[in-house]
Amino acid sequence: MFPSRRTSAMYRRAGSGSCRLLGILPWKCSLFQLFFIVLLLGFLSLLWLQLSCSGDMARNRGVQATVPEKSCTLEPLPQFPDDPSWGPHRLAVLVPFRERFEELLAFVPHMHRFLSRKKIRHHIFILNQVDHYRFNRASLINVGFLESGNDTDYVAMHDVDLLPLNEELDYSFPATGPFHVASPELHPLYHYSTYVGGILLLTKQHYQMCNGMSNRFWGWGREDDEFYRRIKGAGLQLFRPSGITSGYKTFQHLHDPAWRKRDQKRIASQKQEQFKVDHTGGLTNLQYRVESRTLLSVAGAPCTVLNILLECDPSETPWCAFG
Repeated sequence: MFPSRRTSAMYRRAGSGSCRLLGILPWKCSLFQLFFIVLLLGFLSLLWLQLSCSGDMARNRGVQATVPEKSCTLEPLPQFPDDPSWGPHRLAVLVPFRERFEELLAFVPHMHRFLSRKKIRHHIFILNQVDHYRFNRASLINVGFLESGNDTDYVAMHDVDLLPLNEELDYSFPATGPFHVASPELHPLYHYSTYVGGILLLTKQHYQMCNGMSNRFWGWGREDDEFYRRIKGAGLQLFRPSGITSGYKTFQHLHDPAWRKRDQKRIASQKQEQFKVDHTGGLTNLQYRVESRTLLSVAGAPCTVLNILLECDPSETPWCAFG
């Protein structure tokens, strides 16, 4: 069916007068010309945006040197050298990890910047558990201790979801004894007196005196409480920060319990065993294999990722496997 003369006339009027409908252009134009004008306007708007972000400030550099130049991209993280003049000691930041990449992306740049501003020589080790057993924070820290190398002489047992905010927090070499950075009066969640989790600094000698941490704690919780007993059993004195006035706002806690469910199941005899002191296990009976070691840069901050396969003896800890 062919269009009538009346319909064809309507099409011609719509095509030739479409620019008039905008109320902006006084002349007649075709649909093709209107499309071209829209593209041109879009290109000009993008060009203006680019100039506003970078080019327009270049003219004023000589006149207003104190005005900061705009930027449309994230500024790269400053590179802080591991300067030997900062001191003889070097910290191994040991971060037990499994499938918490959002926290990792925030943690590595923050800690690298924080420690570098304090002139703490350091290297961050991400201890990534890649086996099919339940998460074992203590065993991962034991692996990190053994794999951190001879160029570090003290360790920080550091949760990935806990960021220090107060510049007065001390991360220096804890020569006199273990130093609990995330002390109960500062940690946003855990406030009991024997708590030593979150962030704990030890010399490698002191960690060796404790025989590391127990490998019997599969799943979440209780390994820190057992390690507190090891510290006391080794005759070491525990130290904590003083003079920090920021209270529970000293740290930023990234963990979202609604999104990140903790593995708190107690399987078989685990409920009874979790309160016992492991007198023999630790560094001496740790079984693991490092699948790979990768140097990584997160927003310009360096770290080493160790993919770790832990081993479990089901006759000793049948709760190591998922139920």
